Amino acid sequence: MSSPPADSWRTYRMVAGMWIRSTMTYRSSFVLTLVTSFCVTFFDFVVILLMFGQVRGLGGFSFAEVALLYGTAGTSFGIADLTMGSLQRMGKRVRDGSLDTFLMRPAPLLAQVAADKFALRRFGRVAQGLLVLVWSLVLLDVEWTPLRAVLLPVTVVCGAVIFGAVMVVGASALFWMQDAAEVTNSFTYGGNTLLQYPPTIFAQELVRGVVYVVPLAFVSWLPALYVLGRPAPAGVPEWAAFASPLVAAVSCGVAGLAWRAGIRSYRSTGS
Repeated sequence: MSSPPADSWRTYRMVAGMWIRSTMTYRSSFVLTLVTSFCVTFFDFVVILLMFGQVRGLGGFSFAEVALLYGTAGTSFGIADLTMGSLQRMGKRVRDGSLDTFLMRPAPLLAQVAADKFALRRFGRVAQGLLVLVWSLVLLDVEWTPLRAVLLPVTVVCGAVIFGAVMVVGASALFWMQDAAEVTNSFTYGGNTLLQYPPTIFAQELVRGVVYVVPLAFVSWLPALYVLGRPAPAGVPEWAAFASPLVAAVSCGVAGLAWRAGIRSYRSTGS
C-alpha cells in the first residue's frame, strides 16, 4: 500500500496531466499565452533596467547583484506559482460549495485542489526568472567555491518550497475568510516583489519580519548575500544563509497543520 505522500503525488500528477493534455490540444493558443505570460512578468524586470539607466547602484548593490536577487526570487516563486497557484481559488470553492466535489473523491484533497485547472502558461514566469538568473551569473564577478555553487540551486528549490508552503497557509486561511484572497496574495506575490530588491533599501523592522515571522528572506536574500560575499542583515547570524532547507521543512510542517485545521473547520457552503 502506498504511503500518503505517494498518493498525493500520484493524484497531483494525474490531475495536472489531464489539464496539460487539455491545454496542448490547442497548441497555438498555448504558445501565445505562454509568450504573453513571459512578456508580462518581464515588465517587472524592465522597471529595474530603467532604474539602473539613471543610477549606478541601488542600496549599495550593482545591477548584476540586483539581477541575482530578482532571478532567484522570481524562479522560486514561478515554480511555486506553477505547481500551487490554483490554491488561490480556495475562497471561491468554499463560498459556492464546489469544494464538496473534491471531498467526495477518494484522493488527497490538497493534491486535487492544487492541481485543478493546472495552468501550464505559468511556466513563462519560471522561464523569465531563469533567464534573468543566468544573465546575472554571466555578469557577476564572484569567486565561485563548491559551497557557493551548490548553495544557489538548493536556494531556488527551497525557495519554491517555502513559497508553496506560504500559499498553502494562505489557502487554509480562506476556510474562515473566504474573501481574503488578496490578503494572502500580499504574502506571495507581494513577497516575491519585495525579494527582488536589496534588503538595504527597506526598514530593519521589515527585514526582521521576513526573517523571523514570515521567513521569505530564506528564499533569496540570505543565501544570495552569502553568494555575493556580503554580510547578512544586522542581527541575523551568518549561518542563516544555509538554513533554507530547514526553514522549508518547518514551513511545510506549519502548512500541513494549518491545512488540517482548515479542513476540520469546513462545514460545506457558507462555513
